[in-house]
Amino acid sequence: MYAVLKNIHSYWAYLVLLILFIAIVNGFVGKSTNRAFNSKDLRISLFGLIFSHIQLLIGLILYLVSPWFDQWSALGMGVMKDAQARLYLVEHPLMNILAIVLITMGWSMHKRHDLSGKKFSRISLFYSIGFLFLLSRIPWSTWL
Repeated sequence: MYAVLKNIHSYWAYLVLLILFIAIVNGFVGKSTNRAFNSKDLRISLFGLIFSHIQLLIGLILYLVSPWFDQWSALGMGVMKDAQARLYLVEHPLMNILAIVLITMGWSMHKRHDLSGKKFSRISLFYSIGFLFLLSRIPWSTWL
């Protein structure tokens, strides 16, 4: 089960990063060209939100069934001394949860505004920060 979930989590991450990148670029282009926020823009942003939340759910399940999770009982807070264990057990999950929170905040804030420029600004700003958080804690050595 762990291997299957790990593969799903890894491949789904490509989709998440791609759709978030598209949503960010769409937000910056929409803001810079002063175009109206239409249903296409809404769908792109919504897909970024949905895909990232699905990734979070897969990741949380993977975290609990991972062999890394056993390190908590074996090492306790000694996990913080081991760089690789710290990445998988603390840094990666926390930064990615923060990223999803930021993406969700951007989605929620964009709905409160009537002006298209504000909508594009909220999406592009919060999705960008979330995107950078996601990129910062990907275990690149094992992912690619």
